[in-house]
Amino acid sequence: MQTTTGTAPAPAPGKQSTPAYELTGVSKVYGSGSAAVAALSDIDLRVEPREVLAIVGASGSGKTTLLQLLGALDRPSAGTVRCDGRDIQSMGEGELSRLRRDTIGFVFQQFNLIPTLTARQNVELVAASTGVPAAARVARAAELLGSVGLSERAGHLPSQLSGGEQQRVAIARALMNRPRVILADEPTGNLDSATGADVLALLQHVAADNGQTLVLITHEQAVTEAAPRVVTLRDGRLISDTRS
Repeated sequence: MQTTTGTAPAPAPGKQSTPAYELTGVSKVYGSGSAAVAALSDIDLRVEPREVLAIVGASGSGKTTLLQLLGALDRPSAGTVRCDGRDIQSMGEGELSRLRRDTIGFVFQQFNLIPTLTARQNVELVAASTGVPAAARVARAAELLGSVGLSERAGHLPSQLSGGEQQRVAIARALMNRPRVILADEPTGNLDSATGADVLALLQHVAADNGQTLVLITHEQAVTEAAPRVVTLRDGRLISDTRS
């Protein structure tokens, strides 16, 4: 096991590929003057393509803020965030929207499924603005639900699915536009331990099969233990970066 403190480890010798993420001197401050709150301070982090890592820390450590930056949902106050080689600070809102749609798949703790749509419709919906023909969207959604073991549940509403099944639908939805990165925010937080372990294994499996980068935001020990790399935040600072 290799551990570094305060700075991101250098890429392995010979690696020339564009990193999935490269953060340099990143800080995020909310408010101004005496009301200013530093949510992140001077973060350096490099994430390679196909890498799996967990970002951990107590409440208030900066995990949510870092997730928002990685997901191109917010911009840093200082420093540079590059996703797939692109600097989000220099991108317009339309470019950021396309980056989120085409490059990043999101999996949330609360599932965030639309209650009036079936499982297949929830998966299919995220591709509605991509220009993919409706028949191709339907076929892709059906294929993805099959890959997460829900072919027979494709026509069910979220209320007719268990928590684990809803999270599997959310994973299929995240994969719909063939993203290069999957960001999973507390993906097992609303599940019992056995179901959570199944969902975590599924996330790792689909990311490996599709050659995707997987970033897990978590406070759960079981998720941390399963990740080959663990980045720990405390009070907005990166305090350790450990690889097993």
